[in-house]
Amino acid sequence: MKYRRLGKTGLQVSELSFGSWVTFGTTLDLDLAKECMRFAYERGVNFFDNAEVYGHGAAELLMGEALREFPREKVIVSTKIFWGGEGPNQTGLSWKRMVEGTKNSLRRLQQDYVDILFCHRPDTETPIEETMRAIETLVQQGLVFYWGTSEWEATQIEEAMKLASLHHLTPPVVEQPEYNLLERKKLETDYLPLFKNYGLGTTIWSPLASGFLTGKYQKGIPEKSRLSHQQWLLEYFTEEKKRRIDKYISIVEKSPYSPSEVGIAWCLRNPNVSTVILGASNLQQLEQNLAAGEIELDEALVKEIEAI
Repeated sequence: MKYRRLGKTGLQVSELSFGSWVTFGTTLDLDLAKECMRFAYERGVNFFDNAEVYGHGAAELLMGEALREFPREKVIVSTKIFWGGEGPNQTGLSWKRMVEGTKNSLRRLQQDYVDILFCHRPDTETPIEETMRAIETLVQQGLVFYWGTSEWEATQIEEAMKLASLHHLTPPVVEQPEYNLLERKKLETDYLPLFKNYGLGTTIWSPLASGFLTGKYQKGIPEKSRLSHQQWLLEYFTEEKKRRIDKYISIVEKSPYSPSEVGIAWCLRNPNVSTVILGASNLQQLEQNLAAGEIELDEALVKEIEAI
């Protein structure tokens, strides 16, 4: 396993990490979640990602149990705050929401602190300064070490950077965007000034476009697959995307690697990617995805698939 600095911080994250979105509490029960996390940890993964909304808290509960097996100082744990439940103050990034949401997540995770706290989406109803002052309180209390954003616009992240400098607050150091062969604009265009001017790190999610880039959905939805219980993802699977994926699969089949290995290895080529968050429904899938860190893609292959 190789390690990369999280942006300009001193924190070193494994270039491949493990997340709980969609799988924890659905396809993965406690025993299988423990098995997958142990397998990842033994192969050098040190970053485990979560969110309060995943499984309505169930993902944090499962991960919390699994984390009891690892030395705390050897793992990096993150969670995300935005969707906390029903009610007028259970969504968003207000001071109340940030503090209460973080403390609830810590209880579910059985942790004294999280290494990284993400603001899961931008909150247009709450001033960014209010959110940042709440995070500063959590940082000062030792409940949060670093914080970042997820799916924020570049202008919003830059505003947070400027507010941090102006008011001597802890700045965001990382963004968690979707990034894969089908979704490239933010990381390759919008965020470039943030990488250059602020040293922003990224923990990218969905490197295989929710599994579509594996090719397993080209002829239907396999039983017990992610789409079999998360069919809302089908709205992203347009005919145009299916056409591109068909071309991608036909090209990759001529290489020594699987479509999933190529898709993940392609993400790792981007120097602005700090870590690629992997999801897995079973141990075999996780093992194959982790193998992507060991391959180096041929430039001719990269050029051919990017042309799609």
